[in-house]
Amino acid sequence: MSSQAIKREALSLFAKHGYEGTSLSAIADAVGIKKASIYSHFDGKEALFLEIFEDILTEEITSGKTLMAKVYDQSPKEQLYAVFQYTYRVYEEEREKFAFWKRAMLFPPEFLREQLQIQFINYEKQWSLLLSRAFQQAIQEKLIKKKDIDELLAVFYCLIDGLFIELHYYGRKRYRERAESVWNTFWSGIEK
Repeated sequence: MSSQAIKREALSLFAKHGYEGTSLSAIADAVGIKKASIYSHFDGKEALFLEIFEDILTEEITSGKTLMAKVYDQSPKEQLYAVFQYTYRVYEEEREKFAFWKRAMLFPPEFLREQLQIQFINYEKQWSLLLSRAFQQAIQEKLIKKKDIDELLAVFYCLIDGLFIELHYYGRKRYRERAESVWNTFWSGIEK
């Protein structure tokens, strides 16, 4: 049994039951192995949980870099909209992964809270580098009001975080409609 199969089943269980509600025995049962076999791949539940969290962050940064490389020649508005669309689509399509993420960030095991926050802040810094370029270009091209880049990033992240929560309140159709309304209001608020 591969470590990937263990992580896949563990992610599903952590997403549904949280860290405290998921045992290594339950993970082993889901994979179809003995609990002791997990230890040949991971030092324990904490290491498994942290590796899944890190995998998600790494995957999302890689996706962000790939996306920004694809839209590099587009207008700043199109670049930012591409990130916005990517985010709301990935939240929709990969619900289990983001349920895990939501639980990890909103309801972390207390002894891992600080470590998860540090990892997340580093992740956000990498996204900020990607997004800052688009905001700076938009200001230089006089497409948006001259604002502090950190302020623009904060607003954009609040927009994204709001979508993350909205997905749990509405069906897909309503979610998409609301997402588009949110984008339009955001852009009209910063547009020059």
